[in-house]
Amino acid sequence: MSRLEKILGSGLVFPLLLLIAWDLSIRHGLLDTRIWASPEAVVATAREQFRDGSLLTALGASLRRDVLGLLGGGFVGLVLGAGLGTIRLLDDLLSPLLNGLKHIALFTWIPLMSIWLGNDEPAKIAFIGLAVFLPVMLNTYQGVRSVDARYLEVARILKLTRLQTLRRVILPSAAPSIATGLRLALIYAWLATIGAEYLFAVAPGIGSAIMEGREQFRMELVLLGMGVIGGVGFLFNTIANRMQAYVLRWQDTN
Repeated sequence: MSRLEKILGSGLVFPLLLLIAWDLSIRHGLLDTRIWASPEAVVATAREQFRDGSLLTALGASLRRDVLGLLGGGFVGLVLGAGLGTIRLLDDLLSPLLNGLKHIALFTWIPLMSIWLGNDEPAKIAFIGLAVFLPVMLNTYQGVRSVDARYLEVARILKLTRLQTLRRVILPSAAPSIATGLRLALIYAWLATIGAEYLFAVAPGIGSAIMEGREQFRMELVLLGMGVIGGVGFLFNTIANRMQAYVLRWQDTN
């Protein structure tokens, strides 16, 4: 593969062209600087925010919410999905309800969360957890239910307990589907984190920094926040893809 093909295949060409077009449009007056900040202004703001610690404080607060919601929602989704897939009575009792709940838009839960939990951190974390819960639960359930019946028959012949069957047979077989759910959860959690910072009480966070920039009409702060959100999202997507690829390779070798 030639160097040009590697560069084109890296996915950096189009963003670089957009950046050049953005800079040239500002320099030649094609974009109104009152509603569009220049790249230099965004970089200068990033340096200023980094030096005074406000950028790291906002990012740290957002990541903390993201991780707490991801762990909470992911754990509940994994346990419930595995339970529904292995316990027929539990599946019969809860599946109709959960199938109905999955069609309810995430943002329609906000009024109830505000009443139950207020507008501060608990509500934000619960909102993120809810965004994570459904993809993890559904993919875990589908993965567990799709385990080859022959594997389960071997487990019965070997007289494995239900817990041993779950740990040694069901979860390894369902691993690709579970990894897909966790991949989606990692992405959805970050999107929900920013949404929660917009919709609930103002507190340190990247979403709050963007709202502050909007209120002060500082477009460079708004664009910086958008860039940070996109960068973190890209990083999470890369991590999720590699995690899923690792699980698939691990399953192929076992």
